[in-house]
Amino acid sequence: MTLRRRTTLSATTALTVALSAALTPAAVGHQNHSPSHGKDQTLRVATYNLSLNRATEGELQADLSTGDDAQAATVAEVIQRANPDIVLLNEFDFDAAGTAVDLFRENYLEVPQGGAEPVAYPYAFSAPSNTGIPSGFDLNNDGVVGGGDDAFGFGAFPGQYGMVALSKYPIVTDGVRTFQHFLWKDMPGALLPDDPATPEPADWFSDEELEVVRLSSKSHWDVPIQVGRKTVHVLASHPTPPTFDGPEDRNGRRNHDEIRFWADYVTPGKASRYIYDDDGGRGGLRGGDRFVILGDQNADPHDGDSYDGAIDQLLQHPRITDPLPASAGAVEAAALQGGANDAHTGDPAYDTADFADTAPGNLRVDYVLPSKHGLRVRDAGVFWPTQDDPLSALTGTYPFPSSDHRLVWVDLSV
Repeated sequence: MTLRRRTTLSATTALTVALSAALTPAAVGHQNHSPSHGKDQTLRVATYNLSLNRATEGELQADLSTGDDAQAATVAEVIQRANPDIVLLNEFDFDAAGTAVDLFRENYLEVPQGGAEPVAYPYAFSAPSNTGIPSGFDLNNDGVVGGGDDAFGFGAFPGQYGMVALSKYPIVTDGVRTFQHFLWKDMPGALLPDDPATPEPADWFSDEELEVVRLSSKSHWDVPIQVGRKTVHVLASHPTPPTFDGPEDRNGRRNHDEIRFWADYVTPGKASRYIYDDDGGRGGLRGGDRFVILGDQNADPHDGDSYDGAIDQLLQHPRITDPLPASAGAVEAAALQGGANDAHTGDPAYDTADFADTAPGNLRVDYVLPSKHGLRVRDAGVFWPTQDDPLSALTGTYPFPSSDHRLVWVDLSV
């Protein structure tokens, strides 16, 4: 019997905590284990944009209500094969009751898929997303108020393209912080977009709009997880793609600053003092805190359309390790698909997403970035099998059976 309990952290945060029986998952390349309280242990942390978003509100719950959804079964098998202890799911539609999260666990993850062993995640966290929430303003300046471009984050309905954090280890519920309502203007030196048709600087948004425009296109979360006697802060986000705008580059600039938020948050002292959470708490992490930054950051260090240096704010941060997860499947895909990939300057081994061959080509956009303090990288990889591997059927080519993104994992000693 499984007991599931829901608790509300604040008026803006929905938390799902589930308690279930002991688990003994299996996965390729990952030793079976149950969470332990040893002095030094291996923790597999992953991020996966699994594209479990749907066109209408409630459609995802309907699709997951049985075990018959082919895409859900495929992405569940990818997770079972990788068997992470903690995984952030991007593009998973949010519902306040947590119904979709429970259905995905019960009907897919906890059921064998394609011969893989089931996996149980007793603990889950999900919270509201800015996507699809009307701003009441014409944020894209097209003369009309309404639609996804005028929401606080692009989306057809509130919660579309949301996030979920799943864990085999307990979530420290009292320590969770969310930053859904943090205003973009409140970041010192923010790269606010400029209307090139006017002489005034940074004037794409009116003064009234700046009082409501939020930094996070979805949200930013600090989810502390208790791993034995140690706490690991999971810093989760999914910045906007740096495209689908105009010469003002409002999405490219927002993507840069959404990434910068974590760079400032993990820098103790003055750099993070401006930050406030949805409950009014101030500042960022302390110098001795362990953390892992997770998510589809929508920025490649070499190629694509992101603002200059956007992801380098994390990759070159003195407190952060870049494990450089790689795969042979990404190298093969870049060579076979050609197109924009042929002009890329970055090493295709590190790509994590199979995008259009015309533009932007395959890119590295999904990241697992641990702190240098308290976490040692033991291994890392991207779930992108080569075509001669039977598991390549799980990733495939367009139209994808799972997602155009690949699961990225890192093994850490805690």
